[in-house]
Amino acid sequence: MTDSDNLQQIAHLRREYTRGGLRRKDLPEQPLDLFEHWLRQACDAQLPDPTAMSVATVDENGQPYQRIVLLKHYDRQGMVFYTNLGSRKAHQLENNPRISLLFPWHMLERQVMVLGRVEKLSALEVMKYFHSRPRDSQIGAWVSRQSSRISARGVLESKFLELKQKFQQGEIPLPSFWGGFRIKIDAMEFWQGGEHRLHDRFIYQRDGEGWKIDRLAP
Repeated sequence: MTDSDNLQQIAHLRREYTRGGLRRKDLPEQPLDLFEHWLRQACDAQLPDPTAMSVATVDENGQPYQRIVLLKHYDRQGMVFYTNLGSRKAHQLENNPRISLLFPWHMLERQVMVLGRVEKLSALEVMKYFHSRPRDSQIGAWVSRQSSRISARGVLESKFLELKQKFQQGEIPLPSFWGGFRIKIDAMEFWQGGEHRLHDRFIYQRDGEGWKIDRLAP
């Protein structure tokens, strides 16, 4: 099969979206209420990693980067994830706090996009979550200087075993280079697949103390 044949096959991959629609009359006033409903349905459907989200940041040259991160908490204050503060995404967020998230719930023919700005979590919030993690995950946070170059996987494995021995007894301390971010939400867009590519898209945008809701063309 030639490259041209492969491209032709990809170009013709499509299917109808038939799981249901989304109507303006059914939307709650608060976007997080709809997000919570959809997330619960994603969990009930036993989708793999329903809290996985693509996190997009931009470097100092305007180059976008994306990676998958797990959502760990959300409420009216925003959405929370944790990371190594020396990582590429953390450095980029220090220079440009604007961020975009995407929850790709393909099996339900849905996706949710979030636009906002980040703020660092307090040391108390970070410590509380860190010590709720499995012990090996806490050690893993110490092992990885995220985004730094390493010669081989064996470097990580050796360091993990070394630190597991070191922290064999007692509480594992919180690394100074590990923390988290809260996304203060400016907008949320909900996408529900529809037949004949007539998808339903609604965007919530902050409007004073409330939210302005608009339907978008698919």
